[in-house]
Amino acid sequence: MKWKTASLYLMSVFYILNGANHFLSTEVYLDIMPSYIPFHLALVYLSGAIEISLGVLLLARKSRKLASYGIILLLIAIFPANIYHLTTAGAGLGTPLWALWVRLPFQILFIAWAYWHTYESRLVV
Repeated sequence: MKWKTASLYLMSVFYILNGANHFLSTEVYLDIMPSYIPFHLALVYLSGAIEISLGVLLLARKSRKLASYGIILLLIAIFPANIYHLTTAGAGLGTPLWALWVRLPFQILFIAWAYWHTYESRLVV
């Protein structure tokens, strides 16, 4: 299996599982929502549904580019929650501060990963 194909499957599974986790571990996501953003529960569910949808859409060649750009926009949209989580020192959730710092650059890597799948290549799928 080619690297890009394996990467695509991995990214798809990652977003589907992470999106499902919004429904299974809702409290975790509610706890890191910035207080200035309204409708916390609705946004947690909405972002979970979007992640699942984008993960599925990655698998179809016709929707892959749109899904990849959607993931990039989603990662940008949720970045304030990551900053909020860091600046509130994990809001007492037990997340080590170093892990919150490490997560920020990973957002850039995840954006680059999604961008890699915006252009066509000789994928097996």
